[in-house]
Amino acid sequence: MARGLKPPTVTGHCFLSLLMLKSCWLLGSSSQKPAVLADSQQPQQEYAHSIRLDGDIILGGLFPVHARGERGVPCGELKKEKGIHRLEAMLFAIDLINKDPDLLPNVTLGARILDTCSRDTYALEQSLTFVQALIERDGSDVRCANGDPPIFAKPDKVVGVIGASASSVSIMVANILRLFKIPQISYASTAPELSDNARYDFFSRVVPPDSYQAQAMLDIVTAMGWNYVSTLASEGNYGESGVEAFVQISRESGGVCIAQSLKIPREPRPGEFDKIILRLLEMPNARAVIMFANEDDIRRILDAAKRNNLTGHFLWVGSDSWGSKISPVVLQERVAEGAVTILPKRASVDAFDRYFKSRSLSNNRRNVWFAEFWEENFGCKLGMHGKRPGSPKKCTGLEKVSRDSTYEQEGKVQFVMDAVYAMAHALHHMHRELCAGYPGLCPRMANIDGKELLAHIRAVSFNGGCSVTDPVELQEEREPFFSRISDGGRRRRRKRRRKGEQIL
Repeated sequence: MARGLKPPTVTGHCFLSLLMLKSCWLLGSSSQKPAVLADSQQPQQEYAHSIRLDGDIILGGLFPVHARGERGVPCGELKKEKGIHRLEAMLFAIDLINKDPDLLPNVTLGARILDTCSRDTYALEQSLTFVQALIERDGSDVRCANGDPPIFAKPDKVVGVIGASASSVSIMVANILRLFKIPQISYASTAPELSDNARYDFFSRVVPPDSYQAQAMLDIVTAMGWNYVSTLASEGNYGESGVEAFVQISRESGGVCIAQSLKIPREPRPGEFDKIILRLLEMPNARAVIMFANEDDIRRILDAAKRNNLTGHFLWVGSDSWGSKISPVVLQERVAEGAVTILPKRASVDAFDRYFKSRSLSNNRRNVWFAEFWEENFGCKLGMHGKRPGSPKKCTGLEKVSRDSTYEQEGKVQFVMDAVYAMAHALHHMHRELCAGYPGLCPRMANIDGKELLAHIRAVSFNGGCSVTDPVELQEEREPFFSRISDGGRRRRRKRRRKGEQIL
């Protein structure tokens, strides 16, 4: 317990989680919704900010479920595509693997999925959850009201992490994960800096670095006959290193001149985007703008161009952060018309489309953000405590994705699934090597060595997510995921092949 904090006074048995940075968590034996014992007495639901699925082996997940908040608030609006689609892709991949009798037989994957809120510092705080089981506990200075020592709640041991999305978040998180030898596989972080194996030795990714798309952008600019362009980057590793790669390749080719390179601050002030648009106008002959910017900044840049009556003036060339996303151009399609955007070569996963379109409020309670997605997606309000208090329409719960709303698979769904499958295949090879002939996890895999797992990850080869086919059905989940506690035998029985089932 940090100095200056008084030990909590509670009655009965005292259960404490490991991270007691600013407050003391009380974890009851029958409920997994902790109460916070802090000076403010403000209730805080830790599990309302994460998804926890039971399993023999636990994988961590980092997704930008929400945008960055403003005015000191860590989290902002929900990200339907970049957040929810990608998160559901991880859950879907885990479902498929747990139903596959040939991949990790008799071993069930679980998950602990966190929201990064598109902010690197917030993501770092959240990621401490992944290392709780590896930090030595010291409760010598903490006592319950009856004088008994605290009983520490056993945290999940995360063996590997899927994510993060933004390069700045991956870089921040990679620094702590490598200290605890936890392998990390990103589905979207493309900053060239992450290729430095000396600094990010436990980091891997299933997408190419920005140097490739910088070359693709230059090829587009050259093909269009543009020789005078401006660049625009979000402040941070992704934006700045992407533009730097483009500028360097442009100099080497000698055919394109950079009029000016502008940067969007991490915390833009009011009117910042209008100023950027006006600065771009200072170079009237450089109408083409090369953008390495995050999704939120792209949306606000387009909005500023629209506000300044500059629809059709700029020729946008966007990186993979724009890609095929709908959200940056909603209600400002005309100002984005003609934009050329980059996305790593991928295939749409038809099986995921069928899975996601079948999700409803009754069968997807394991996703704690799905009700918020429901309100946002259908423009309605769920009861008195809905997130959209001003919405005049009430949700019926019978709405259907793609029938009652627009739907297009987010561009990196395949890569999320590839990252999960890469981790699963590495664990499968490790299991085959250490637990030959042993049903389930053998004692040698009771504590998975991160360095050994990393070696298996780097040796993995498999067909990617585009080859996935549906199982006949996915288990309905009509009860909250908190209360689903199943024995190992029941989980193993789920792995058996059903008649007519097709997996990979």
